[in-house]
Amino acid sequence: MSFFSTRGGACATASQAILRGLAKDGGLFVPSMFPQITMEQLSAMSGTSYQNHAEQILRCFLEDYSYAEISDAVQAAYAPYAWDDHTIAPVKTLEDNLHVLELFHGPTLAFKDIALKLLPHLVRMAAQKNDEQREVSILVATSGDTGKAALEGFKDVPGTSCTVFYPSDGVSDVQKLQMVTTGGKNTHVIGVNGNFDDAQTGVKKLFGNEPFHEQMNALGKLPSSANSINFGRLVPQIVYYFTTYTRLVKRGALRLGQHINFVVPTGNFGDILAGYYAMHMGLPIHRLICASNQNNVLSDFFETGTYDADRTFFKTISPSMDILISSNLERLLYECAGRDAGQVKEWMQQLSEDKVFSIGVKRSKELKKIFWAGFADDEMTTAEIRRVWERDDYLMDPHTAVASHVLTQYRRQTGDQTTSVIVSTASPYKFAPAVASALLGADAVEDLDFFACARRLEKLSGVPIPRQIHELRSLPIRHTAVCEPAAMEAAVMEALKPSKDD
Repeated sequence: MSFFSTRGGACATASQAILRGLAKDGGLFVPSMFPQITMEQLSAMSGTSYQNHAEQILRCFLEDYSYAEISDAVQAAYAPYAWDDHTIAPVKTLEDNLHVLELFHGPTLAFKDIALKLLPHLVRMAAQKNDEQREVSILVATSGDTGKAALEGFKDVPGTSCTVFYPSDGVSDVQKLQMVTTGGKNTHVIGVNGNFDDAQTGVKKLFGNEPFHEQMNALGKLPSSANSINFGRLVPQIVYYFTTYTRLVKRGALRLGQHINFVVPTGNFGDILAGYYAMHMGLPIHRLICASNQNNVLSDFFETGTYDADRTFFKTISPSMDILISSNLERLLYECAGRDAGQVKEWMQQLSEDKVFSIGVKRSKELKKIFWAGFADDEMTTAEIRRVWERDDYLMDPHTAVASHVLTQYRRQTGDQTTSVIVSTASPYKFAPAVASALLGADAVEDLDFFACARRLEKLSGVPIPRQIHELRSLPIRHTAVCEPAAMEAAVMEALKPSKDD
């Protein structure tokens, strides 16, 4: 299968797309077609392991990887010892027609682990396939979770390095601690004095900067991405939509062929886009419900057909969604425009220059047949954490609570009672102060640090504090660099400069 740039300037194999991360014209790689999974295949997958599902889905897209290579990568990524739950992505039932897909049982307690445990294996194989002798230098912008997952995935992987940029005051305390305590000889963590959009824009500019590529080449390094702009991040996420469906069929919560809704908290649009791809592959999805926090640029887009990033940026208790420029939306726009790369390029230029573009009434109506969108501010999110705990005895992190609130909005406004799955993207313990405050009241946790909040939460809920949180207390701070957005290129060069010990 070939991969094209959303802006029309590239054609690549799967391994080339994964190795490059971003097309040279600034576009995102997309598959030339959506491979189909039949009901017969879906039935055969039901009851099989997560690993089997992953192999089946990856084979559909990664045609220049052998079956053996895919199997080796999958088995290494999803080895049971690395996950808190042997099913990798368990599905919990809250009500007869309401379930939660838990994606936080990996090493960094967030859904990014699902893809970023696999991506390093795909990147290493891609380098071998394309006779790439340079070090693959991964550059990442993170709103909180991608950074640590990428660092863990690429830590000490031969032939690679990983440099992560994060908004210095825009992530939770534990997200920051997870990143700056990372070990490994090939990892670098740099704070950016700005928000996530500043970090993400800076990284994308580096990929489009020819002098930067020349400098990297002189150092023997090939820049690549582990953000969800890399198709190697997107394709593993398709898998858990299929595993969720077949598990619900297996336990009798769905009939094979019956439609389902997925509710996804999203900022950069990668997680929900994977659901869109799964739907186009034949998974019976009725609606994809896009849940935003107060930075509700996406919910406004699906309501009006206009993407307007020229608005106030809010710091919220769901910081991984504090995003105004949703990179993966470009892949949806490519499909929405009938794969007209020229139109996508025009929209992206308007976004870059004016921070706004419109897709028109007709295209907007077509998207509304698939997507429904809503948002929750911090007050709504806090109330939802408390409501779900009191009703279902279930502990949600703020991002998951945003999705839960939006699902309630959706059902009230549409009357649609289709079986729905809330995609839970992070452990509640990654955001212990916000969750404890929601359950105990702000006054009860006002003077408590993160770890004290976690202990209060454990005592209240009976849900054990994950070992990854316990370990953070004793880990030394290894990364202290901070830079301005305009100095990100210089910061990369400083981080990757050969040391005297090399």
